[in-house]
Amino acid sequence: MTSHDRPTTDTDAAGTGAAPGSAPEQGADGRQVTEAALFEAFGGVRGLVETVLPGLLFVAIFTVNKDLHISAIAALAVSLVLAAARLVRKDTVKHAFGGVFGVAFGVVFAMMTGNAKDFYLPGMLYTLGLAVAYIVTTIAGVPLMGLILGPVFKENLSWRTRNPGRKKAYAKASLAWGLILLAKCAILFPLYWWADTAQLGWVLVALKIPPFLLALYLTWVFLVKAPPPIDVFAEMEAKEKAEQDAEERRRVEREVLDRVADDVYGDVTAQAIAESADDRPRGARHRR
Repeated sequence: MTSHDRPTTDTDAAGTGAAPGSAPEQGADGRQVTEAALFEAFGGVRGLVETVLPGLLFVAIFTVNKDLHISAIAALAVSLVLAAARLVRKDTVKHAFGGVFGVAFGVVFAMMTGNAKDFYLPGMLYTLGLAVAYIVTTIAGVPLMGLILGPVFKENLSWRTRNPGRKKAYAKASLAWGLILLAKCAILFPLYWWADTAQLGWVLVALKIPPFLLALYLTWVFLVKAPPPIDVFAEMEAKEKAEQDAEERRRVEREVLDRVADDVYGDVTAQAIAESADDRPRGARHRR
């Protein structure tokens, strides 16, 4: 599987200026931001296609001709084509290349063992590891979903200490992902031992999208009800701008003080010269 209690600040990242403790509402804009962030993080419809198509092609070809080599090569080839298409369109390639590496591991593993079912084993082990990671990180107080989505929402890790309502939402989402993936593994691993390659493959393809969409929907529900993210990037930019403004004020003040000092020095010098000039004639007359 690859891919609001209010914040403690008086003004949220969107600059609404709402008082702390107000009702946790994001509104339509918040929902759109959440949907866009989830779309970016998990690849949207195209990411689903890139995840499902190689495995679907593998099991379809293997069901027909029982040829491991042809099925594996076809699955790897289509994943490479999908990645190349993203490169040509200059789109983000993380989802496509994630699929390429996943398929490549499956192909290598199946070729090494000679067992076509082993094409699916690396992906199944990855799913199990991801499920455990979601649950363990949530128990540890650093839910994995927050680590994944924090940079996407431009909040980084601010939710850990400054936005407890959002941390709670990330914890719920991470537990949902972990439990859903564990349930998926509970179905797939027995089939790995008991079913043949075609049966395992079709069940695995069937379980690609529904659990993913369920976990994604629950994540959306938790986040739209959570406080809005604290945009730490905007805060850093504002801090940098304030420092630049302060430095500019200090520079202007130094220039003004320098000019005043120059003017005072000039006046004093001119007065001293004038007094010296007034004293010289009197001294000359006295000598005479």
